[in-house]
Amino acid sequence: MTLLPLHNDDLGYETNCFVCEQRNERGLQIPFFHDTDRDLVTAEFALTKDFSGAPTMVHGGVALAVLDEAMAWACIALGRRWAVTSETTTRFDRAIYVDKPHNVEAEVTEQTDSEIRTVGRIVDLKGRVRAESTATFTILGEAELKRAVGADAADELDPSLELD
Repeated sequence: MTLLPLHNDDLGYETNCFVCEQRNERGLQIPFFHDTDRDLVTAEFALTKDFSGAPTMVHGGVALAVLDEAMAWACIALGRRWAVTSETTTRFDRAIYVDKPHNVEAEVTEQTDSEIRTVGRIVDLKGRVRAESTATFTILGEAELKRAVGADAADELDPSLELD
């Protein structure tokens, strides 16, 4: 299995992402990877009680943030495009417990010139799906990208993402 680390710094801009930024002391600091063998984005994580809803369970909104981040990285690493979430649906099959290891994985299911559709799953170590999301991402054009990350940063972004 080949896992390539995914870092915002490698893409040419700084961020304070709540989910993935390692320097965000108040964030989740989850490192994401591109699994080139399975062609998906993956991460391992265990969240503390600081991120609970019910006393022993991860807050649903926090779980949604993890899923959304995995699917956003799928747009970048697999879809090779910059995109933002436009619609998402999530089903919670089982509780996601604090202080327990979980995996999140995401993949691109369909891509057009304007949208990327993804699916993401949080699974436990036994491979049981805890939560599953589907999402549609709207691909950003050059002007939108400059507004999102700043004109200077947008000029420095990796051109292999084939920005339009």
